[in-house]
Amino acid sequence: MKRFSVALLALLVLLINGVASAQSNSGDPEPASLDIEIGQMLDIGFRGLQIADTNHIVRDIKKYHLGGVVLFDYDVPSKSPVRNIKSPEQLKRLVRNLKKLSNIPLMVSIDQEGGKVARLDPTHGFPKTVSEQYLGNLNNPDTTRLYARRTAKTLDKMGINVDLAPVVDLNINPENPVIGKLGRSYSANPKIVIKQASIFIKTLHRYGILTVLKHFPGHGSSTSDSHLGVVDVTQTWSKKELSPYKQLIDSNLVDMVMTAHIFNTNIDSSYPATMSKPTITGILRDSLGFNGVVMSDDMMMGAIRKEYGLKTAIKQAILAGDDILSFANNSIYDPQIVPKAHAIIKNMVQDGEISRERINQSYKRIMRLKSRLQ
Repeated sequence: MKRFSVALLALLVLLINGVASAQSNSGDPEPASLDIEIGQMLDIGFRGLQIADTNHIVRDIKKYHLGGVVLFDYDVPSKSPVRNIKSPEQLKRLVRNLKKLSNIPLMVSIDQEGGKVARLDPTHGFPKTVSEQYLGNLNNPDTTRLYARRTAKTLDKMGINVDLAPVVDLNINPENPVIGKLGRSYSANPKIVIKQASIFIKTLHRYGILTVLKHFPGHGSSTSDSHLGVVDVTQTWSKKELSPYKQLIDSNLVDMVMTAHIFNTNIDSSYPATMSKPTITGILRDSLGFNGVVMSDDMMMGAIRKEYGLKTAIKQAILAGDDILSFANNSIYDPQIVPKAHAIIKNMVQDGEISRERINQSYKRIMRLKSRLQ
């Protein structure tokens, strides 16, 4: 009887280990606490050239399990050229120390599109870049690959693992103050945008850098700037603006997609894209078949901040299908934004306004993506 019990116990151990092994190999992350899962859904900007310069980023990472940070070269609220970037040596040290704070791989992101939107520029000791428009006009794969490789090497050397690029908005309105006039679009021709973006993404992937397509479902036809207020594209947007997303998703090149704060009554008469379930779940996920990570554009931009309260904006964005909520802290600055957002989400889950399953769904997507971080 004793020998039988020992044998039975050994068999049970093997079965349990087999189930655990199957779960760990299924591609899904291990279950985590609600606090951790919520923290992984938050991405913020902060002030400081070193972690000792800020009184909240250490807290946000260690206490609230912050999933990611975004770096800037200029502090808009204070109109100061001192934010996170002074020199390559300083930045590399900052990024290294940020990563050390987290038990979970930390997403460290930056807007390094090229041209006018390049946080790492020659004034701080980094290589020169060119705009997407410049590359699209040339439409020369070798030139695009050259500059993409330069960007990838720079980010890799600094330890930055996410580039908030490429912009795949079509240059439908060249006078668009936030896209066309800044040279942020490769072209009005979808084929050129797809070709250029593909080269950029593949090059960055070779250096272990994740990329983010923006701004879904297309910001290129707008006539105003969503940093300042709601942008209505009902009369200007067309379905062809989805073509870069469809082709790149079908080519399995898309790591993340960033939503736009644009309003289109033909798609959703109630909310802008970032907060729109018909846009994110209906179009991006169901129609285009994207099951990766969706990141909101800055939730502190005027288009969201001036029109919706923080709780409404967060709730609608999560219900719409956003996985990561971005708070750049560079339109206004709020050192308490992580505790506020974390508490709002946790309370909504506990009150049944957002299901625990919905939070876990985003967490799984984020962790699957983070398994690729270096």
